[in-house]
Amino acid sequence: MKVESHYAGAPLKPFYTDILARHTMNYAAAINDNNPKYFDDELGGGIVAHPMNSVAMTWPILERVWEYIDVEDFPRDILATQVHFSEQLILHQPVRPGDKLVIRGKIAAILPHRVGTHMIIQLDAFKLPDAAEGADVKEQEGELVFTEYIGGLMRGVECADQGKGLENIPTPPKTHAEGPPLWEKSVEIDPMLPFIYDGCTDIHFPIHTSKAFAHMVGLPDIIVQGTATLALAVKEVINQKAGANPNLVKSIACRFTGMVLPGSAITVQLLDRNDEGDVFFQVLNTEGKRAINHGHIKLAL
Repeated sequence: MKVESHYAGAPLKPFYTDILARHTMNYAAAINDNNPKYFDDELGGGIVAHPMNSVAMTWPILERVWEYIDVEDFPRDILATQVHFSEQLILHQPVRPGDKLVIRGKIAAILPHRVGTHMIIQLDAFKLPDAAEGADVKEQEGELVFTEYIGGLMRGVECADQGKGLENIPTPPKTHAEGPPLWEKSVEIDPMLPFIYDGCTDIHFPIHTSKAFAHMVGLPDIIVQGTATLALAVKEVINQKAGANPNLVKSIACRFTGMVLPGSAITVQLLDRNDEGDVFFQVLNTEGKRAINHGHIKLAL
């Protein structure tokens, strides 16, 4: 199978969603994050969504992305080969219950990779003031709330040219620090986490909940959702380096490079940080292999 990079820039159909307190509370509960900023609605300013909650808000698009790609001749069969490879969230403002969002997207980049093709989809979430859905809503949409760049690696799919769109993707900084981590924490993975995360977030894919399906595609067992592993790491960084204040998180980025099995443990390692608010981390699985690499969180100073 092949794909050409001229599809970079192709639009996605818009998606509308209402953010409810039940949804934001469920996401934080799924990763056992009891920070009162996600639950105590008597706090001044009200509750906010966990910074990683954005991935649940965009999942209805990604789950059926072939229906949202607004180009008739796009080779939709290649989408069946993709696995979640890269994630980058830019958080322009906190998401709050009561927000009405319209999410607009496009295929931002199609790039050759040594094992296939890396396709990055950009999703921009705008807050709707009091606008109703309809043809005129674009003129009424309000502030940008978050931007997600989600990368899928399509194994065995050849990029037929040199690729296109990388210049439009923000590049998170990388650390050159060597030596032992500045800080690390072991986190036990509840055997029920994939099922709880699936149910609380509506992020469903059978490799996370069906042993039969996982074995059919060659996995040793069901595996923990990559975004769940990332959310657990983000939780630890917020608690340790942001004074438990999620509103200080301005961006999150990583690459998913290994599996985490339920009932095992992960180790979140802080590799480096600087005076500009950049925090660099990685996550090791129980075998000591990187489950998350090139982890970066930008904190407001």
